[in-house]
Amino acid sequence: MPRKEFVKLIEQNVWTLDRLADKLRLDRVETTGYPRQLMSILVRLHQGGRARLKDIARREHVSAPNLCAAFRKLERDGLVIRSIDEDDRRNTWYSVSDDGAAKAVLAMDLFRAGVEKVFAHISREDEARLTDAMRVMKEILQKVELNNA
Repeated sequence: MPRKEFVKLIEQNVWTLDRLADKLRLDRVETTGYPRQLMSILVRLHQGGRARLKDIARREHVSAPNLCAAFRKLERDGLVIRSIDEDDRRNTWYSVSDDGAAKAVLAMDLFRAGVEKVFAHISREDEARLTDAMRVMKEILQKVELNNA
């Protein structure tokens, strides 16, 4: 029986976090001038470092041709740098330019400010409880991720 409650709580929390994330995304789009998906790709590339197109496509759940179009725009705007793998010319590597890094940092700052705003009215006690719960959740989710890699 506890497994049913666990699954239901995961479902409810995912939907709640998704609704909160939607609110946070709106500010980033309005301020950066880029659609949410492009900013998400840019931020994740900034955080993770240089990556191959096929790896980014798999991570973002986007087809490589669609991702290529997104990267063409980001490259044209000077936010990413594209390079061909000298060892295997079929592979294309992408990395964030200095301008792209600045835009990614701006998006992350906007996200953090949004989180502050969304949670501004919770009590210190609730914040501490939620922080402790999220530490435990992060630890467990990392184990789950490793087991499912």
